[in-house]
Amino acid sequence: MPKFLHEHSKVLIETPIRIAVIIAVAIIVRAILRRMIDRAVRPTAGGTEVPRLLRPFKERMPGSFLESAGLLSERRKQRAATLGSVLKSATSATIFVIAFLLVLSELQIDLAPFIAGTSIVGVALGFGAQNIVKDFLAGMFMLLEDQYGVGDVIDFEKASGTVEAVGLRSTRLRDNNGTVWYVRNGEVVRVGNKSQGFAQVVLDVPIDAWADVNEASTAMTETARAMAEEDTWRTVFLSAPEVQGVEALTREETTIRLVAKVRPLEQWRTARELRRRIRDRLDALDIDAHPPAEAH
Repeated sequence: MPKFLHEHSKVLIETPIRIAVIIAVAIIVRAILRRMIDRAVRPTAGGTEVPRLLRPFKERMPGSFLESAGLLSERRKQRAATLGSVLKSATSATIFVIAFLLVLSELQIDLAPFIAGTSIVGVALGFGAQNIVKDFLAGMFMLLEDQYGVGDVIDFEKASGTVEAVGLRSTRLRDNNGTVWYVRNGEVVRVGNKSQGFAQVVLDVPIDAWADVNEASTAMTETARAMAEEDTWRTVFLSAPEVQGVEALTREETTIRLVAKVRPLEQWRTARELRRRIRDRLDALDIDAHPPAEAH
């Protein structure tokens, strides 16, 4: 018996111990790395600070706006969680593949046929799942570049609305009618983000072709700037509204354009209020905002 153990000690003792050590080290390294990723994903200071994982990457949305909308922490949380999930999956796969190859090596198994077979299977799966891979890669770059996130109003051409959730494979958004759209990231050729930086209110106000353009322009400018100076609206306007002049001219009406730069997602509410106030002011000045009767 001792002679048998001595002759087969490598197979019965050394190899199992080596395999056990490889597996144990792989599990420990995986646990450590996953813990580090979890710490990097977790926001600090009660969720008000940027998670460590996102600090190297630029945020395109102004923090003050997202904080006021209550979406900053949710946007960062989803973005960090998705990236963290990718990192943990990639880490686990890498560690287990290396450990598996080391175990096969300890068992004196020739790895060349295995690697060749794995390559063939990988190519076959790649062709079959190329759309999924495309979705994941597009989602990865979208998250890294912060093209859009939770709370953004975006336009996917065929679908537009407010982003509710962002994942690696798809994006969920809800339109103005309440319909929820699921868009595959790999199918997005271009996207319009209406929430980044600033927005513009562009009002084309028609008046009677024979009305005084200067008087109407002055009234529109004074009305818009008075609104921008009010406490309720002061934080909405990013610059003083201005009348750019006559945008269109026909025999029935003259169209005057007013432009105002406002905070993201405030353009619709601001435009509605501006239209109401400008209409009241023009009516008070007896400036007709309708085509003359003979034009009908």
